[in-house]
Amino acid sequence: MFTASPSLFSRRLLLLTAIGHAALGLLAMALCLPSMQEWAQILQTSQSKVQLSFSLFMLSFGVFQLLFGPLSDQFGRRPLLALGLAIGALGALVAGLADGINGLLLGRFIQGIGAAAGMVVGRAAAQDLFTGPERTRALAMLGVGMGLCPPLATVIGGQLHAHLGWRSVFAFCLLLALVLAVLTWRVMPSGHLRAPGARPAGLAPNALPWWRRMAGAYRALLGDLRFRNYTVVAAAGASAFFAYLAGTPLVLAQYGVGPARVGLFIMLPPLCYIVGNLLVGRLVGRVTPHQLMFAGQVCTVVGIVLSIALAQLGWHHPLAFVGPLLLMGLGHGLLMPSSLSSAIAFFPALAGAASALSGVAQQLGGALASYMVGWSVQPNATSVGTVMLGFTLLSCGSHWRAVRASRAK
Repeated sequence: MFTASPSLFSRRLLLLTAIGHAALGLLAMALCLPSMQEWAQILQTSQSKVQLSFSLFMLSFGVFQLLFGPLSDQFGRRPLLALGLAIGALGALVAGLADGINGLLLGRFIQGIGAAAGMVVGRAAAQDLFTGPERTRALAMLGVGMGLCPPLATVIGGQLHAHLGWRSVFAFCLLLALVLAVLTWRVMPSGHLRAPGARPAGLAPNALPWWRRMAGAYRALLGDLRFRNYTVVAAAGASAFFAYLAGTPLVLAQYGVGPARVGLFIMLPPLCYIVGNLLVGRLVGRVTPHQLMFAGQVCTVVGIVLSIALAQLGWHHPLAFVGPLLLMGLGHGLLMPSSLSSAIAFFPALAGAASALSGVAQQLGGALASYMVGWSVQPNATSVGTVMLGFTLLSCGSHWRAVRASRAK
C-alpha cells in the first residue's frame, strides 16, 4: 500500500496496467466475432443461439461489475484483479473445450465475470490517480487503449480461426491472462491507490457488513439525477457500438466477407474512435464537456443515418455499410470520455462503485443491443443500423436532460 502519493511515473505505469485489464475483457469479447459467422454450422445450432453467446458475455461482464467495483473500493485493486484473471481463464478453458453450444455459452458467461473485474479497476484508476482535466485525459487514454482492442482482436481472431481453428481463440485468451497476471503482481500495489485512511463518503461505517457499505454507495449514486443522466448517455452510446460489433459480421457475410477478412472492415470505426479520444485529450480545457459531447452526438447520428440510406438505395457493399460509420466511431471517441468523466466527477470517493454502475449500464445495454440484432430472420444493414440509431437517439435524449439539469444548478 502506498504511504504517500505515487510519483507521476508510477501513476502512469499503474494506469497502463489498469488499461491492460480493461483491454483483456474487450479482447475476449471481440476475438470471437469472426468465428461467430461459422459457429452455427460448426456447432449445429441456430444463429440466434450464437448471438446469445455474445449477449451472455456482455450480461455477466456488466452485472458483476456491480460487485467488483465496491469490493475494490474496500479491499484494494490487486486482489480483485487476481480473482478476475482466474475466473476469466477458467471461462476461456471451458469455452475452448466445449463440444456444443451449451458448453460455449457457459464458458462465455464465466469469461464475462472475470472480465468485469478488470473493467472496473481500469476506469476507477483514472479517478484514483488523477483529478480535474488530467482525469479526462486519463479516461481518453483509457479510451484509446480500449478503442484499439476490438479492431485488433477481430483481425487476430479471424487469422487464428482461419489458420488454427476457432478453439485457438480461447487458448490465446489464456496466454494473455497469464502475461497480465505477471505484470499485475510486479506493478500493482496490494492496497488502495488512494491515500491511507480515505473512506468513501456516503458509505456506512467500516464496522458494518460489506454488503451494506456497497448498498450505501449505490444508493448515493442512483439518487443523483446528474449521475443517472450522464450514465445513460454513455450506456446508450456504447450499446449502439456493441450492436455494430455484433451485427457487422452477419452483414458482411452476405457480401462475401469471411472470418479471415471481416476484422479488416470491423476495425475501421474503432480506429476513428481512437482519433476522437486523442482529440479530446487535446481539446479538454479549451471547450466544455457538453460541447465535445454534442459534436460526438452529431457525428454519430449522421454516420448511422447515411449507412442506412445507402442500404436503402441498394448499395450492397462492405464499404457502403462500414464507411459512413467512421463518423460514428469518431463521434463516440468525442462522447465517451466526457460523459464518463462527468458521471463519476460528482462522487470522487466512490470511483469504484460509480465505475461499476456506469459499466453495468453499458454492458447490459450492449447485451440487449446485440440480442436485438439477432431478432431479424436474416440481419442486414438496415436492421442493424436501425438498432444502432435507436440507442443513439436515447443517448441524445439523456444528453439533453443532462444539459437541462446542469443549467438548473
